[in-house]
Amino acid sequence: MVRFPVRNAAIAVALLPAVTGCGYNTIPTKQERAEAAWADVQSQYQRRADLIPNLVATVQGAAIAERTTLTQVVEARARATSVQVTPETLSDPAAFQAFQAAQGQLTGALSRLLATVEAYPNIQSNQNFVQLQSQLEGTENRITIARRDYNEAVRDYNTSLRTFPTVIWAKTFQSGSKPMQLFTASAEAQSAPTVTFNVGPNVPAATPGGTAPAVTPGSAPAH
Repeated sequence: MVRFPVRNAAIAVALLPAVTGCGYNTIPTKQERAEAAWADVQSQYQRRADLIPNLVATVQGAAIAERTTLTQVVEARARATSVQVTPETLSDPAAFQAFQAAQGQLTGALSRLLATVEAYPNIQSNQNFVQLQSQLEGTENRITIARRDYNEAVRDYNTSLRTFPTVIWAKTFQSGSKPMQLFTASAEAQSAPTVTFNVGPNVPAATPGGTAPAVTPGSAPAH
């Protein structure tokens, strides 16, 4: 009576190397790596969002005679911080595209703002602005690297769902594993920022947490 459990345990131990060797653990391992890379992407985007209120306040304090560009940055930041993608929804194309679109709009708005202030020497000589600009440039570089690392991890994970021998587990015991979405080049990345000058009162600075300040009716830019 006792021999059967002992024998079964011995068989299980003997089969363990074969199971791990044929890729049973590959899919969850690569999934964890992709989700960790995604966490880094979110961290870099959050760092950028945290820098923006101080940037807007600095430009506003320098008496820039330009309202539309500041408004666009504040509104784009609010949209970007309101769209959330969790590891559980990384395989949802609609959620991922909404997140990427919102972040792309913020990237474009920031590019237009930085291009606009080039016409204001008093801002260019403001040490606080220079420091914030440098931090934003560094953050944009980190975002680029984080997105690249995420895409590489996702391609590796997605490939494991379609290739032998891991496709066996993807079709059986790990059938809940779904392909994750990749970052693609945004429309904003394909063209240089457009700079327009609208003379008007300064807009309130953005506030942390993703809330955009109220905008006077008729002054908001067209979307």
